[in-house]
Amino acid sequence: MITRCYLEITNICNLNCFFCPKTDRAKRRLTLEEFETLTNRLQGKIKFLYFHLMGEPLLHPQLPQFIEIARRKGFIPVLTTNGTLLAKAYDIIDALPHKIQISLHSHEGNSREDAEEYIREVMKFSIEAVARGIVIVLRFWNQGGSENNNERLIQLISEYAPQPWSERYYGWRLQENLYIEFDKIFEWPDSESDEYACEESFCYALRNQIGVLVDGTVVPCCLDHEGEIALGNLFEAELEDILESPRARAIYDGFTRHNAVEPLCRRCGYAAVTKRFRKK
Repeated sequence: MITRCYLEITNICNLNCFFCPKTDRAKRRLTLEEFETLTNRLQGKIKFLYFHLMGEPLLHPQLPQFIEIARRKGFIPVLTTNGTLLAKAYDIIDALPHKIQISLHSHEGNSREDAEEYIREVMKFSIEAVARGIVIVLRFWNQGGSENNNERLIQLISEYAPQPWSERYYGWRLQENLYIEFDKIFEWPDSESDEYACEESFCYALRNQIGVLVDGTVVPCCLDHEGEIALGNLFEAELEDILESPRARAIYDGFTRHNAVEPLCRRCGYAAVTKRFRKK
């Protein structure tokens, strides 16, 4: 079983973060019928279903229904959001996703000045969600970048979840089910850039994770935002057949040898900057 699948229910976003590579793909949302088809083909083969790759999932009007369907089919649903639409998204709490990751660095990424209002809505939603047993992770994935707003946002957060907080290896535990998480800023893979070029590499793509774009294209990981490494289409083929295709097997076997066979993988800023996938 693959641990995580990043299922892109929409590639439309309401923000324009400077750190996001965007996508030139046609803008669209999954229909209910399409979501049923894709999740039927993923059922029993994926543990955690992440409603994100590109786009803002809270823009999808059927998100609560999608979460409930995912839970019913045995997936553990996880959301990643920029948090700007939470004030109108309380119905997703009733759908009971396992975890919601809120990218607070998106506030800085858009040079927003409404910090008090933004954190008030984020924390009001978060406190109600954690009371229902939903895990909330407040993300600051901008370490090594400007980090201009972090101190101010953390101060505002503490007004709703008073300190002291218990320290974790990645951040803090504020209270039951409520966390702050830090991580390094990174460059998205760019097959035309040689800044992070390196053939010797390891990645958990196709081992622990896959991505499915909104048009059904299966990609090795959540960072292939344009579908450059298209392995097949889940609307047209079973997942097992796609993962056994020659291109998919070459990627998998290459990483087994600590070798990146795809140009995009050889230029992965995430692997280079975070150094998560060091050779053992």
